[in-house]
Amino acid sequence: MSSALAYMLLVLSISLLNGQSPPGKPEIHKCRSPDKETFTCWWNPGSDGGLPTNYSLTYSKEGEKNTYECPDYKTSGPNSCFFSKQYTSIWKIYIITVNATNEMGSSTSDPLYVDVTYIVEPEPPRNLTLEVKQLKDKKTYLWVKWLPPTITDVKTGWFTMEYEIRLKSEEADEWEIHFTGHQTQFKVFDLYPGQKYLVQTRCKPDHGYWSRWGQEKSIEIPNDFTLKDTTVWIIVAVLSAVICLIMVWAVALKGYSMMTCIFPPVPGPKIKGFDTHLLETGSPSKYKVDPRLALPGRFQKLDNEGELDY
Repeated sequence: MSSALAYMLLVLSISLLNGQSPPGKPEIHKCRSPDKETFTCWWNPGSDGGLPTNYSLTYSKEGEKNTYECPDYKTSGPNSCFFSKQYTSIWKIYIITVNATNEMGSSTSDPLYVDVTYIVEPEPPRNLTLEVKQLKDKKTYLWVKWLPPTITDVKTGWFTMEYEIRLKSEEADEWEIHFTGHQTQFKVFDLYPGQKYLVQTRCKPDHGYWSRWGQEKSIEIPNDFTLKDTTVWIIVAVLSAVICLIMVWAVALKGYSMMTCIFPPVPGPKIKGFDTHLLETGSPSKYKVDPRLALPGRFQKLDNEGELDY
């Protein structure tokens, strides 16, 4: 017994002198589910101790005594474990650890507690479309539209998605981010004509993480809308000036002033036999009244001195 222990210590000493050691402690990096139906866990391996090292992922479910090994080490790439629908349970807590083993010994990661409902990170939205439109008041805006990820079941309510869009001009360094809630379309105003804009979208379920930003698309805001508005106003101004000049010319041609057109002269009295000098002098006694204008029974005759008899 003592000889066997001495041999092991000798081997260990020689290995340490050669730079060989037990593997370092691995670390579970991330677990992600795209759709609440499957999920994947990735880990970062520690030092291999200078020796070939094997890694294995084991898990158990809360409330159960059995321990299971990863069902699929290949689908999601190196240092990962993929759980298909057969091995995925909702509302169950998974207790996951990663084990590293080589000739010098083994090490185990800290356990990670995973609820699939809360590790959902969907794929980005799809079918992003961009269109420049105008309101009735001629104001220009960018209309952004998209569709939910293909593998998420939004229609039945299994998923409730929230969205964000981000955009920037081609020359800018920082993105401008807009939260759109549950809408799959958004209008962006106050963009500069003649500039090219880059747009991306992402989504997040009611429980879980934001997806990565989706495919980038670009669009240039045309100058045509502004030029059309300016041209219309120039045409209106020119036509108005021409109409005013025509009116002034027509009035000048007829020899009438604007005051004459607005305030025409008052016509004089047109009563036959009425002498307008009576109004000017105010002395009716110097003049005789035409007997033919007298009312019957009112004036009888004129005497020799030009006075009336009653």
